[in-house]
Formats: sequence, C-alpha cells, structure tokens
Amino acid sequence: MLDEKLKRSVMNFMNIHSRCLFEKKFYEERKKGNVPACRLNELMEEAMDKGYQGALDGGSIHSWIWTPHYYITNSPFYNFPYTFGYLFSLVIYAKAKESGKAFEQAFLALLRDSGRMSAEQLAAKHLEEDITSETFWEKGLEMCRKDAEEFCRLSAMLF
Repeated sequence: MLDEKLKRSVMNFMNIHSRCLFEKKFYEERKKGNVPACRLNELMEEAMDKGYQGALDGGSIHSWIWTPHYYITNSPFYNFPYTFGYLFSLVIYAKAKESGKAFEQAFLALLRDSGRMSAEQLAAKHLEEDITSETFWEKGLEMCRKDAEEFCRLSAMLF
C-alpha cells in the first residue's frame, strides 16, 4: 500500500509536473511555427529533467507521441487537474483523520455541493480552509512526506 501511495506522489509531483513543463514550452515554441519531432524530444527531455530534478535516468523522451492529453486541443494543460485533485483529496483525508467519525456528515455535504460550488467555496464551507493559502496545500504534502519517511525507515530495516 505504501508503494502505491509513493507511486501516486511521484506521478503527481514529478511526472505530471514535467508534462506541464513540456506543454508550456511546446505552446511557446508553437507560436513561432511548426515544432519538429527532434525539438519535441529535446523539450520532453528538458521537462523531465526539471520535473524529476535530475533523478530520472533514461526517461522516455518520446512520451509526447503516445500521451493522448497533448492531442486534446480544446483542453490544454489537461494534466494539471490530476495534481490539484490529488492534493485536494489528501487534505480531505487529513481532515477526516483529524475529525474521526464526525467528519462523515461534513464529507457527504461536501460531495452534495461539489457539482454546484467552486473548489474554493467547497473548501471554505466544508473544510473551513482557504485553498489560496499555501498552508492548505502543505497539509496534503505533509502526508506524502510522512509516506516517504516511512519508506526510508522500512528500507533501513532491510540493510
């Protein structure tokens, strides 16, 4: 289970971040004209290096070819909502852990309102949180940090 949690964190904070970086650079270059495949490979390599902070060795610079999100032209930066939703759900989970059983009704009310309220309104009303503040998002990141620390602790026991 810990492995899955860590994979999700890597996907949302490194992989998706690198995809957003690639897409941003692509749109900047596309304004000037066609972008050849060799340049797309370079952009992907640069984005992956930055997104993974140099920790990825041998990532596929051709992933722009088979990633369908890049071809949905009416919805650029399609990847961003994944990370937003992931962190938002982690904050909801952190709140649930703090509140225990009492959170269930608040969560059901949040779900009922989710189709008619913005994320900012949902967080304010049901979580008593301001999603425009860094501290909101740090609650989700803290859970990921604890997972990484637990992984390191368990790994150290093996050696």
